[in-house]
Amino acid sequence: MSPPALATTLDLAPHPEGGWYRRTWTSPVTVETDHGPRPTATAILYLLDGESRWHRVRSSELWLWHSGSAVDLRIGQQPEAGASWTLQAHAPQQLVPAGAWQSARLLGTEPALVSCVVSPGFDFADFELADPG
Repeated sequence: MSPPALATTLDLAPHPEGGWYRRTWTSPVTVETDHGPRPTATAILYLLDGESRWHRVRSSELWLWHSGSAVDLRIGQQPEAGASWTLQAHAPQQLVPAGAWQSARLLGTEPALVSCVVSPGFDFADFELADPG
């Protein structure tokens, strides 16, 4: 699959959950967690061009909408179930609690650009994709 033009412009790579991303910041300060040391926070640019797979992260994740289509961000205690929030210009941020399942999908046809800030910082060892049911 070829990347959307904005993904190429922003030098984004494919993300395992779907969409495109690039880490833009890692805190130089670290903290000990039950799973080893992590930066206190990390940030990525994330371009959603469809629907992401259900997944969860051990840390809290703050989504910040920048542009493009509105995003339906679904958050629950199990995949496929839970509440839904719409990220858009007048509601541009939403917190996903640590360990909660989440998935996002476009509510339009234009890719959506968001940032995600994770604290303690993101590590793929703390990332779990749901079985593709």
